[in-house]
Amino acid sequence: HGTVFRLMPDRLEAGTYLLAGAITRGDVTVERVVPDHLRSVTSKLAEAGARIEESDHSVRVVVDRPLAAVDVHTYFYPGFPTDLQQPFTALLTQAEGESLVQETVFEARMTYAYELQRMGADVRVNGSTAVVRGPCELRGTTVSAHDLRAGAAVTVAALAADGETLIRAAHTVERGYNRFIDNLCALGADGRADWLENVPE
Repeated sequence: HGTVFRLMPDRLEAGTYLLAGAITRGDVTVERVVPDHLRSVTSKLAEAGARIEESDHSVRVVVDRPLAAVDVHTYFYPGFPTDLQQPFTALLTQAEGESLVQETVFEARMTYAYELQRMGADVRVNGSTAVVRGPCELRGTTVSAHDLRAGAAVTVAALAADGETLIRAAHTVERGYNRFIDNLCALGADGRADWLENVPE
């Protein structure tokens, strides 16, 4: 029989905006979410030194002090989401100390780390594990979005980088984020989405 069904909020999209707020030492509230779905991410943000405030349908992140290194191990829900380890690694480039990021769900999910290195990040990859030392002074450059989450990672890193970052194949990010650049600009970012396919190397 007919019914009314409310779609589940996208915890990966929500988590990315929280990480964008954290890497810029900002104050960001993401509304219309289920805080319990984000608990593995917000607990790691809190461990790193962010202040987390929750209501029934929103999560707020505030970073008003230096971030500290934390270790992250991905796992199936309710563990830390494999699709947020990339932007979380970008955040860890701004944390004090050495962080360990271990991918345990999928293989070959660390290629984005080399794009972060091009931006000045101190990230060393060994198989499915990345060691991040920070804080790093990130600089704007030309990088590639190898896939959706890699694109999210370099976009989050670009928010904390000095100068302009050009992201090749950025159209891949649109598959997982509705009006991503518009929403970031609404939060204070300076960017535009041209979705160019043939940006020179």
